Amino acid sequence: MSVPAPAPAPGPAAPPGQPWKAATAAWIGSALEYYDFFLYGSAAALIFPKVFFDASDPATATLLSLATFGVAYAARPLGALVLGHVGDRLGRKKIMVFTLMLMGLSTFLIGCLPTRAQVGTLAPVLLVLCRVLQGVSAAGEQASAGSMSLEHAPPDRRGFFTSFTLSGTQGGQLIATLVFIPVAQLPEEQLLSWGWRVPFWLSVAVAVVGWVVRRRLHETPAFARQAADGGVARLPLAVLLREHWADVLRVIAGALIASVSTVFTVWALAYATSDAVGMSRTAMLWVGALANLVALGAIPLWATLSDRIGRRPVYLVGAVGSAVAMTGYLWAISTGSYPLTLLLGVVAFGIVYSAANGVWPAFYGEMFATRVRLSGLAIGTQTGFAVAGFAVTFAAEIAGPGGDDWAAVALFTAALCVPPALAALTARETHRVPTELLGERATREASRRERVPA
Repeated sequence: MSVPAPAPAPGPAAPPGQPWKAATAAWIGSALEYYDFFLYGSAAALIFPKVFFDASDPATATLLSLATFGVAYAARPLGALVLGHVGDRLGRKKIMVFTLMLMGLSTFLIGCLPTRAQVGTLAPVLLVLCRVLQGVSAAGEQASAGSMSLEHAPPDRRGFFTSFTLSGTQGGQLIATLVFIPVAQLPEEQLLSWGWRVPFWLSVAVAVVGWVVRRRLHETPAFARQAADGGVARLPLAVLLREHWADVLRVIAGALIASVSTVFTVWALAYATSDAVGMSRTAMLWVGALANLVALGAIPLWATLSDRIGRRPVYLVGAVGSAVAMTGYLWAISTGSYPLTLLLGVVAFGIVYSAANGVWPAFYGEMFATRVRLSGLAIGTQTGFAVAGFAVTFAAEIAGPGGDDWAAVALFTAALCVPPALAALTARETHRVPTELLGERATREASRRERVPA
């Protein structure tokens, strides 16, 4: 008879203050990533069609501009393969520092690009190259930050501490909104010539602050123990696909929930400010600002609730609720009523979506063992996010020639909430599993299948 492998011994405790330092570092990196995300999404909807594309055909220019938004997501799976491998081989800290610097540099360079009027078709080519660099950076950012904060966190507060990764995304969007609002009020000529560049240049300040915080972090106790015991996988991807393939598929399906964010942030903004509805740019930017402000409070509350009752129920509230809430939000925009749009925007994005958004770093990360956690998080989320990134382009097509078929876009967004709900329903509940045992069930089952009976 075969004897089951013994459970790993608990690892060393995190150094004093490291859980908070890791959470802060995760917050800052995510803030920079989504500072860029919101800036680029807003610029792709309002500015870039006139700066980098043929403004004589507004509909096509907008479609092409939104497509460049999705290019970064297409680059993410490849970046996840490389950075996931390095992070599981050499540690979380190295990836966190690298991705922060790459994101800050590529965002700054966007602000320096020449326009179509200056260099012709070279302008959008350079824009796409910068977006690819941003995509590679983003591929490792949330996975490394999520792994770092999860592995440093006390076992009974993993949901709370890992939620800083996603509250950082809301903070980044809020900062970007506050920066972009005065820029959007500039006269058209100044806005299109130099005004839109300023927020991209300011990304350097966030990157510098993040570097100062991240370089002082310790590697996580879980990874340090794994490396000391010789348990670091030579080929994390091979181990991941052999022992955790089902969870990788769950994370890919779950990551489609990000489509709610891209539709809210980009397509809804373009629709609301189009001739079909006619709301002002500034007014709609304030909808995003207030929704993100509410999310800053909602995310840690949802995450704390998941530490008490489990990841699955909270995540399901966010996934199923977003399908309904986003339909209400897009309908509100179609009515032209700004108070209704503001109210339902805050409910949909600030409260309901935050349930899934705040829980997924812990929910997904707890599916994997330490030696493949960063690879599993990176490859799973970034593959799903690649689809979510192009959801904006699909929405623009689905909305029809006039760009005003909000009901079709709402149905499309709701459909993309179904796979995340199914992924949660089939996942294991892990909120009470000790950190050193996370993902070990899948590893032991794989070992038993491979073991030859005596």
